[in-house]
Amino acid sequence: MKHTISVLLQNKPGVLSRVTGLFSGRGFNIESLSVAQTIEKDISCLTLVTRGDNAIIEQITKQLHKLIDVIKVTDISDTDYVEREMALIRIKAEAATRAEVLRIADIFRARVVDVSQKSYSIEVTGSHGKIAAVTELLKPIGIQEIVRTGSIAMTRASKKY
Repeated sequence: MKHTISVLLQNKPGVLSRVTGLFSGRGFNIESLSVAQTIEKDISCLTLVTRGDNAIIEQITKQLHKLIDVIKVTDISDTDYVEREMALIRIKAEAATRAEVLRIADIFRARVVDVSQKSYSIEVTGSHGKIAAVTELLKPIGIQEIVRTGSIAMTRASKKY
């Protein structure tokens, strides 16, 4: 089962290496990893996606808690949360396919970020499923290159008034 884990940690050299080392040392796979500084300069938020049953995820979170620079570990998979990825996709865009590429980009609310005589580069943001869907539609046209970020996620705010 897929789990999205949010980790608050000290923004210091070597912390990310210790987190990823924990995974590789125990034979766990990281499907997606994204980390950036929070509003506080000395704290970063790491979002990672991994797979495993509840016992494995519990073991992972316990091991993460043991790392010195880790502040908080939360498996947000069982909560209501918002998750996004971003992809930059360069597509072959010859005269016959340019309109189709733009149509697909418009349907998925993607932005054209670079244009050349033979290609378009688009930026698409959304769920993992949205990125997969736009990629599948663009494959027959000719994807030349694709670069994706890892998932980022945050729990939804309480709707109580």
